[in-house]
Amino acid sequence: MTRRKIALAGIGKIATDQHIPTLASSPDWELAAAVSRHGRVEGVPNFTDMDEMLAAHPEVGTVSLCMPPVPRFAYAEAALKAGRNVMLEKPPGATLSEVHALENLAREAGVVLYATWHSREAAFVAPAAAWLKGRRLKRFTVTWKEDVRKWHPGQDWVFEPGGMGVFDPGINALSIVTAILPDPIHVTRATLEMPENRQTPIAATLAFHHPQGAEVTATMDWDHSGDDVWRIEAVTDGGTMTLDRGGAEMRIDGSVQSAGDGLHGEYPRLYAQMARLVEDGRSDVDLSPARHVWDAMTLGRRKIVAPFHW
Repeated sequence: MTRRKIALAGIGKIATDQHIPTLASSPDWELAAAVSRHGRVEGVPNFTDMDEMLAAHPEVGTVSLCMPPVPRFAYAEAALKAGRNVMLEKPPGATLSEVHALENLAREAGVVLYATWHSREAAFVAPAAAWLKGRRLKRFTVTWKEDVRKWHPGQDWVFEPGGMGVFDPGINALSIVTAILPDPIHVTRATLEMPENRQTPIAATLAFHHPQGAEVTATMDWDHSGDDVWRIEAVTDGGTMTLDRGGAEMRIDGSVQSAGDGLHGEYPRLYAQMARLVEDGRSDVDLSPARHVWDAMTLGRRKIVAPFHW
């Protein structure tokens, strides 16, 4: 099978750690070009300007965007207007409105737009959704704690407007929540801990309305020391299910199932899905995780906390 040519834009940590290795072993995609102001990919043509790359490589039918959300819209807009399919790293944009605008552009151009949520591709997300279906939820607790210094070392953009702060990892949890809960929920209360020298929260607590009256809460912390905690617990009338390690492990009433590859299969599954979408000529733009973030930022009570320094 002939592999489709794809370009990668935004050569930073996530591209280096996940996208480039995934594309190197993909049966569906051939990395044909890269666009970045600072990074490079060995073995392919490298550009610092998206328009220049698009003009130089008409054979590249798809562009995968990995830069931070604030500058991403302009790159996506250029690619869509040039008739290329676009794959968006999470979160899909700095605002909901700009993603809706991209969705309209893709429709007008007759190309595919894919807003990816890599945590939904963890091994036990789909089994968790199947287990919850038909059970009455009593309590649902999200605990998402990690160290920003480990995952975004020195990247000040995460604390600037549009960077989302703790919701940069927290939206991963919300992407799983919106994939596995049978009933829709919405944010009712939030507390956002704002370092006095930063523009976005470093920690957050959220409460949600559940249509059947279940207690649904989330606690997120980006200044956590020790091992990462990526856990979702659901207490139901038919037992307790816990997703741990970001969905790489599932426990049901003490019985443990664990994925041998941890989270390493997430990005290969994303790119396989992108190949299917392109084959079908179908876009996939689900903004439900982002809506929870935007609602929390709107409703959230700001609590000023100590300055954050790298």
